[in-house]
Amino acid sequence: MSASPAGQGSVRPGEKPRGIARLWLAFGNTGKGLVGCWREEEAFRQECLLAAVLLPTALWLGHNGIERAMLIGPMLLILVVELLNSAVEAAIDRIGTERHALSGLAKDLGSAAVFVSFLLLAIVWGLVLFDR
Repeated sequence: MSASPAGQGSVRPGEKPRGIARLWLAFGNTGKGLVGCWREEEAFRQECLLAAVLLPTALWLGHNGIERAMLIGPMLLILVVELLNSAVEAAIDRIGTERHALSGLAKDLGSAAVFVSFLLLAIVWGLVLFDR
């Protein structure tokens, strides 16, 4: 093997990248995922806009690091859950466009997960702000 110690250099066909090369490829995949979700999912765009409002508001309203983390965490969780929900939907759509009960259930479960993450956001913000 002629790869450098830090994992830099070329990766042979069939060989998994390691070290910095793996990190570089992972960041590229992350970027493609975020751009793809932004492009294809209106819900993700709306949630990003909500985050653009709530994240600075959380930094301003939180009295300490714990409050700020409690206010920010659920918003970031919504984005994570939406990304996962979009991944499930894309995989289901890739399988086929015909209606199937399990495909519908998978999509409904993803939607329910997004709803629960919004519920968490509302509860945390309500508790933190109501406690004042």
